[in-house]
Amino acid sequence: MRQRTLRLAATGARIATGAAVAVACVIGVTTAVAAPWPTLRNEPATTTVVPVPGDTTLVCNGSFRALGRDSGQADLMVSAGLPRLVIDTQQDALITEPLDMPDVTGGEGAQTVTARVQERDVPLVAAAESIRLQEEDLRGFAAAPCRSAGMRHWLVGGDISTGASDIILLSNPGSVPATVDLTVYGVQRATSTTIVPPLTQIALPLASVAAGQERPVVEVVSTGSPVRATVQSSFTRTLEAVGIDLQDGLGAPQEQLTILGVRALPDGAGDDATGVVLRMLAPDSEAQAVVRVYAEGAAEATDEYTVDLSAGIPSEIALTNLAAGAYDIRIEAAEPVVAAAKQTYRAERSQDYSWMLPAPRLQGVVRFEVPRGAPGSLFLRNANPEPVTVTLEGADATTIELDAGGTATVPVKADAYTLEAPAAVHAAVSLLGESGAPAIAGWPLWSPPATQQPIIVHH
Repeated sequence: MRQRTLRLAATGARIATGAAVAVACVIGVTTAVAAPWPTLRNEPATTTVVPVPGDTTLVCNGSFRALGRDSGQADLMVSAGLPRLVIDTQQDALITEPLDMPDVTGGEGAQTVTARVQERDVPLVAAAESIRLQEEDLRGFAAAPCRSAGMRHWLVGGDISTGASDIILLSNPGSVPATVDLTVYGVQRATSTTIVPPLTQIALPLASVAAGQERPVVEVVSTGSPVRATVQSSFTRTLEAVGIDLQDGLGAPQEQLTILGVRALPDGAGDDATGVVLRMLAPDSEAQAVVRVYAEGAAEATDEYTVDLSAGIPSEIALTNLAAGAYDIRIEAAEPVVAAAKQTYRAERSQDYSWMLPAPRLQGVVRFEVPRGAPGSLFLRNANPEPVTVTLEGADATTIELDAGGTATVPVKADAYTLEAPAAVHAAVSLLGESGAPAIAGWPLWSPPATQQPIIVHH
C-alpha cells in the first residue's frame, strides 16, 4: 500500500509539473504573438517626375460659306468672306499651318495655330475670328474663338427649318485621318459616318444629315484623330437675310449647367418677344429639368421653369416677359443634359442672332482674345460657397471681387486678356452692337490644356 501510495504521489507530481510547463508554453506563445515580430524592410527608390506639357494647338474656321447661290448646284459652297483673325500669344514659338478646304470655292483661312512648349511651361495662346456680312443672301455679324480639337462634341443649335442654311464644319488638325460618326437626335435618331483627311476641313450641310428633324442636336464622335466641330449658321426670312452665327461644340452632358450673359432684347411681338429660346436634350434617359433665370447681378431668380424632357428628343422653351438686359440661365436636371440659348437682336427690318453655350467651371490662368466688330463684355460667376478674387490683365488691368455665388460684368475692348482665378468660376464673352446696327455674338471661356500632374516612378 505504501508503495502504491508513493507511486500515486509521484504520478501526481509529474502531472502537476506537466500542467505548469503547458501553462508556461501557452503564456510564452501568447506573449510572442502579441509582441512585434522582427521585420525586414526594403524601401524602393522613387523619383518624382513632372511630365513636359504638350504643345497647344488651336483650330480656326476660316471662310464663311455661302450655300445655294447656284440654283443648278444646290450643294455648291463658295466663300462669302474671310473673317478677321486676331492671334495673341505669350510664347515666342508660334506656328501656323493652313488646312485644305476642298469642298468650298475660293475658301481660305482655315488653319491651325500651335504654341510650342518652352521651359516646361504650358503655352498660353489665344485667337479669335469675327466677320460682318452685308450680302443679299448673308447679312449679320458672327464671331468665335479658335478652339482645340477633341474626340467628342455636341452641336446643339442647328436648324433645318425653311430659310435656315446651316453647315457642319469638321476640321482635322492631325497627321492621320479621322473617322467621324454623326448621331442626330430628334423625332427619329439617325447616324452617318464621314472621313476627314489629315490637315483638312470638310463641310456637310446640316440638312443632309438631319433631314426631317425640327430642332436637331448632333453628337460628333471622332476616332483616329481629334477634330474641331462647328456649326456655321445663316437664316433668310421671306427672301431677306436676317443673321449669321458660329456655334462651337459642347463637352459631355451634365446635370448642372450655367449659361452666362444671355441678352434679352424685347421687340414687343411674338411669343418669344425677348428673343431668347432655350434648347435642351437629355440624350439617354427622360429627365425633369428646373430652369432658373437670373437678371444681371441678381441673387434671386427672375423666372423659373420646370421642363419634362423625353429621352433623346430635343425640347425648346421661349423665355418670355424678360426686361431688356443680360441674364444667367442655370439648369438643374435629374439626368445629364446638353443645352444652349439662342439670343436674337432685332432692329426694324434688320436682325442678327447667336447661340450662347454653357460656361464650364474653370480655374487657374486662361488666355482669351476679344475680336473686333462690336463692344464686348466679360460675364463672371463665382462657382464656390466662398468669395474669390479674380484678376484680369489686358487692355485694362483690373481685380474683381466675387462674393460666394456672386456675379460681375466687366467691359472689355478688342484685345488679348489673361484671366486668373484661384478658385472655380464661370466666364463668358459677349459682343453686342450699337442700337440700330444688330450685331450679337458670344461664347464661354474654356480652360487651357491642363498641366500634367507629377508622376512617382518606382525603381
